[in-house]
Amino acid sequence: MVISLAMIFLLDLTLGSVKIPLKEVISVLIGQDTGNSAWENIVLLFRLPRVITALLVGSGLSISGLLMQTFFRNPLAGPFVLGISSGASLGVAMLVLAGSVISIGFLTDTISIVIAASLGSALVLTMILAVSNKIKDSTTLLIIGLMFGSISGAVVGVLQFFSSAEQLQSYMIWTFGSLGGVSWQELPLFALIVVPGILLSFTLFKPLNALVLGENYAQSLGVNIKKIRIFILLATSLLAGTITAFAGPIAFIGIAVPHLTRVLFTSSNHKVLIPAVALSGAILMIFCDIIAQLPGSSHVLPINAVTSIIGAPVVIWIIVRKRNVGRSFS
Repeated sequence: MVISLAMIFLLDLTLGSVKIPLKEVISVLIGQDTGNSAWENIVLLFRLPRVITALLVGSGLSISGLLMQTFFRNPLAGPFVLGISSGASLGVAMLVLAGSVISIGFLTDTISIVIAASLGSALVLTMILAVSNKIKDSTTLLIIGLMFGSISGAVVGVLQFFSSAEQLQSYMIWTFGSLGGVSWQELPLFALIVVPGILLSFTLFKPLNALVLGENYAQSLGVNIKKIRIFILLATSLLAGTITAFAGPIAFIGIAVPHLTRVLFTSSNHKVLIPAVALSGAILMIFCDIIAQLPGSSHVLPINAVTSIIGAPVVIWIIVRKRNVGRSFS
């Protein structure tokens, strides 16, 4: 899988509206002079940060989806079930759409959108963590997370109703998702948050293995359910919230990849699943980016549309192929 990831990483750098030979791409990456400054600028300034973003987004969303499916023991749980994505969407909606309601002109550059989305997701995270201290049942926590998402969606709907066509268009473009919006200046901050979230999940494989058989069984093995719950929620929120803030709400990767990985590895051991899911998610996300670029064309498809077109059939195929998929979570 590591070799496959390296190959598809390089393939994504070569394909696009301008096809660049693989040999020239490798020369650019190792710092050799290719004699073509245009190719060097395309690879270094545009494609490389986009592919690195795709790698981090795919790994982060896939791991957070695995954490949620194990924690809630629900095969349909994903990284956004806690309402984190809805909170980020609410933050962006307040930035982009609320100007027509309260007559204040907001900045809508990338940094402003990232800050607004981060504040929205942080607000929902704070409420989820506050509720988790008083509620022991994970299913109830899941329902409350969905309710937070519904409230955020309702507020966004009200803002959309009072917004102009231009503001609606700006907001809708953000909801399509984009891997090309993270520049070299923003990439270090993006990685600085996502990578620790991924590393935190790698330390949780033992309690996650115990949680597969239920919270009561895990508690009998000495797992501190309250502490582990906070760590899982924190890791998921760091990953899902940050990725949504920088790349927009990207669908299906977090739900589809954990199922696909379980089929490929036929294992429920999270010491195997977590790194496998991270690699699978990165490979699938980069593959979706290649399709979205429409190699040889000047058009770029919304990444959210591509992930949905690929992810939804994967989930349907897995459910049809393995009709008892929910039994391993019950």
